[in-house]
Amino acid sequence: MAILTDTKAKAIKPDDKPLPHGGVMGLRLIPSKIKGRGRWELRFVSPLTGKRRDAGLGSYPEIGIASAKEKAEAMRKLVAEGIDPLDAKAREKAAPATPTFQQAAEILHKDLAPSWSNPKHVNDWINSMHIYVFKHIGAMPVTEITPKHIADVLRPFWLKKAETASRVKQRMSAVMGWAWAHGFIAANPVDVVRYLLPKQGEAARVEHFPAMPWRDVPAFVASNLSSRQSVSANALMFLMLTAARSGEIRGAAWAEIDLDSAIWTIPAERMKMGIAHRIPLSDSAMEILRAQQGQHPTLVFPSPRAEKPLSDSVLTMFLRKKNAHSNTGERTATAHGFRSSFRDWASVNQYPGDWAERALAHEIENKSEAAYNRDDLLEHRAVMMQAWADFLNGKTSKPNNVVPLRAA
Repeated sequence: MAILTDTKAKAIKPDDKPLPHGGVMGLRLIPSKIKGRGRWELRFVSPLTGKRRDAGLGSYPEIGIASAKEKAEAMRKLVAEGIDPLDAKAREKAAPATPTFQQAAEILHKDLAPSWSNPKHVNDWINSMHIYVFKHIGAMPVTEITPKHIADVLRPFWLKKAETASRVKQRMSAVMGWAWAHGFIAANPVDVVRYLLPKQGEAARVEHFPAMPWRDVPAFVASNLSSRQSVSANALMFLMLTAARSGEIRGAAWAEIDLDSAIWTIPAERMKMGIAHRIPLSDSAMEILRAQQGQHPTLVFPSPRAEKPLSDSVLTMFLRKKNAHSNTGERTATAHGFRSSFRDWASVNQYPGDWAERALAHEIENKSEAAYNRDDLLEHRAVMMQAWADFLNGKTSKPNNVVPLRAA
């Protein structure tokens, strides 16, 4: 079949039959009510339904013969791949457009403003974005924003205006949290930005709870906890495995633990933040619980002598006896410091900060972000805590590129 020429196309009349393109099967020029004008149409069979469909490709002469062929060939390629081009186009049209950072911020601000009782805070929130953020990344789609972009925004005033910088960082985190909650991004880039910025002020350098460097923890476990015999050793290992606080471990009760589901639920009255906290238990944590069964009807880690909770000093004394070094090089590592070891490990291994913060039962200081993150992410944390347990026990794990889910 001869290829349609411009001479023949320009001569098309309203009462003519459609002119086949000749170069692409099913592509033809349908005459309009005006001589020399028409519309392109591609007739194809849907690979999904087996029914004939007609796709419009624009008007002639605005869409020339070569351009119509190019569009038709692209559609034919989709059909050959088992895709209905009209369905694909409809889905693309229905999908929400990726917002820029400024658009996302303005939507979030509008959503949250009615819940803020202080009008000054409403204005300060969005004004800080205009002053410090929008001129740098406001026009960028949220999908393209990386931790480096966030750090570059904050760096000029991170040390000079520490309080302002912290507030702006929290607000940026809320915006990216909104983008995450709405499916535009897979993780919040603000979660790891602290690794790209210097610490703010002298207070940030104070080590309240000396922590063992995370890379040194497996060697400590292998040397001192691999053949656990005492309640103290079991309690300390259980503390490491769960990233729980010392008081939560020492007061752990059998009634809080679901052995069938491998979940420990600490009631609100025993939590620092006053909110019940669920902890997924790794295989190693379950082994410790099995070893502790039968020692006390109520307590998981009872004091061997008095059959009451272990004292606050027991774990500290154990660490001193084992010469557990901390990252200061001078002070003994503390039981609480292993929470910091876990947090550093999670960050270096690129687990989302939200997973780690929930594992530590930390309160989300940014109330705006908290409003969009109510799920405790138990299934995700179960995978992360098993990987942490494997690391503590000296087992090699696959790189954290794709994290599978484990049923609760």
